[in-house]
Amino acid sequence: MLRETITENGRVRGVVGTDARITAYKGIPYAAPTCGDNRWRAPQPAEPWEGVRECSEFGPITMQAIPGKNPDAFYSKEWHVDPEVPMGEDSLRLNIWTPAKSTDEKLPVFVWFFGGAFKEGYAHEMEFDGERLASRGIIYVSVAYRVNVFGFLCHPELTAEAPEAPTNFGMLDQRAGLEWIVRNIANFGGDPQNITIGGQSAGGGSVWNHLTSPGSRHLYQKVIIQSAGGLGFRYPKSILGFRSFTFEDAQQYGAKFLKEVLGVDTIAEARKLDAWFIEEKCLESGYMFGPMVDGKFLPKSQNEAIVNDELPRIPILIGNTTNEFMNGPRSDDEAEIEAWAKDSFGENADEYLDICRKMAAESGESLRKVATVGTFELGSQLALEEFAKQGRDVHYYIFGPTIPGDDAGAFHSSDLWFMSENLLKCWRPFDGHHFDLSRKMANYWANFVKTGDPNGLDKDGTPMLHWDAFTDEDRCNIFFGDEIVMDHSPYTEKRKFLLRVNKP
Repeated sequence: MLRETITENGRVRGVVGTDARITAYKGIPYAAPTCGDNRWRAPQPAEPWEGVRECSEFGPITMQAIPGKNPDAFYSKEWHVDPEVPMGEDSLRLNIWTPAKSTDEKLPVFVWFFGGAFKEGYAHEMEFDGERLASRGIIYVSVAYRVNVFGFLCHPELTAEAPEAPTNFGMLDQRAGLEWIVRNIANFGGDPQNITIGGQSAGGGSVWNHLTSPGSRHLYQKVIIQSAGGLGFRYPKSILGFRSFTFEDAQQYGAKFLKEVLGVDTIAEARKLDAWFIEEKCLESGYMFGPMVDGKFLPKSQNEAIVNDELPRIPILIGNTTNEFMNGPRSDDEAEIEAWAKDSFGENADEYLDICRKMAAESGESLRKVATVGTFELGSQLALEEFAKQGRDVHYYIFGPTIPGDDAGAFHSSDLWFMSENLLKCWRPFDGHHFDLSRKMANYWANFVKTGDPNGLDKDGTPMLHWDAFTDEDRCNIFFGDEIVMDHSPYTEKRKFLLRVNKP
């Protein structure tokens, strides 16, 4: 097994995985610490080291609210279970799980970006353990990046100081990690010309950003986008509450944050402040920072790039769960449902309600449930409509099995346990059919990473259900439920309505 190898910064030694056929290299620096003058600056090269670096522990996570500090929070119970996880500004690290026995194997590479609304999350959350995916003959890499104020502050001084990299530092971190992988992954048995980038939620949003950014497009050959929407929509009104700024607005927002929240006037002063002070003040103030169309990393919006057919023509695997970011009436009261529809759909409200009433009568479900819209699902499907017209190579999934342990359903991020085949790390009482589903999803994901086609054989050598592509002739999806089925059903009247009123 390839337990020791060389990188451009020095030799590294990995650790034997739970599966002895896998070697894990944890916490490899791909860039320099981001404290001091490197704070709010594009990532700088990592310093070389002498001897062999022991890569047996994950690096510190990037600055954010303490994960798991509130044990009653939903995701604290799910995977943010360690409030003592190390955190700091020497955190631009990546983790590699490889099944390679030598450096000349040219294995396909899957690079993963974590989610967390661009304000939290980290690369070694336990649902991101890459060992099971790596056991399928691929190399799995998870990349840390700066989030929130440390990753996406805009400020007039930063623009003047570095006009080619004025913000989007977290995205530049990801790109630097990708560039490091391209330069070094062959020494871990990988193929730098067969890289798939993937992510979920903000990680999936990161993938959209790399697709939109011309400077990233030479670094990967395929993409996986999980629960990250696609095209923006007008109806119903979004419930996410994200700020939509011009770049000039964002710079003024950042200047206001420095003066009114941090109590300083200049970036130089802010760079001298303790990172924990900045983080605490940011949390107290409610300020949030995220990726920005800055004319440099992001020359235009994802919406514009999708509609104008400007994304690279590469294989795409995209999907969502059935119970995430739902926008609907808050009660079953008819008057309240009508008021919600009017507020959400304006002059189209009566038509929408007529459709939903008919569907509710036919299905026996409540009008409230039928009227509710999954916003990430809608964003994905709007993008898929554009992709179908453009003749792109796309596979679409919907994830909706019974999830035991509470009544959260197929909640946002629940698919992560399954696609990585890490159900045994979860507190939930999964049973046999869940493990079957997880094994097959991991197979589909690994097959896509290898070839751009998710189809292939199960572990016993039998063919898995064929996952048909989403095309202009067949707008289908694979449904990962308590059973796996291909859904070729015609669009419902509700879906036709939502796609029509939101047509770009």
